[in-house]
Amino acid sequence: MMRSILMFTDSKDRQPPGSFRMSTPRKKALEVQDIGDVTLVVFTTNKILDDQVIQSIGEQLFSLVDSMGKKNILLNFNKVEYLSSAALGKLISLHKRVLGVKGKLALCCIAPSIFEVFEITGLKKVFRIFDTEQEALESF
Repeated sequence: MMRSILMFTDSKDRQPPGSFRMSTPRKKALEVQDIGDVTLVVFTTNKILDDQVIQSIGEQLFSLVDSMGKKNILLNFNKVEYLSSAALGKLISLHKRVLGVKGKLALCCIAPSIFEVFEITGLKKVFRIFDTEQEALESF
């Protein structure tokens, strides 16, 4: 099984060309790795609320499909405690893009408080949601 790892940072942490930061490390927003033909995306932040962070995450997720040709994507929400409605909108857009390339999108490890939002909004029926990462990987 071949694995490759990409790490994305929040766009607000990017530095202009020619500048540098002495001691503040970049905060990763996503960790991405390929497991066979599935691209696993692990959110590394516990709050996906800020508009800039949501925009950056959306761009990074969309680029997996649009630029990198990924079709099967698994989103692991294990570390996420808070998720805004704007972030849900990005997930819906990602789902449409994945379906557009005849791929599959799955979500896993969603906290009960966030899962409740998926139930209330009816998104539980839209997304393939699994309790564990392993169950989700086996579904592809």
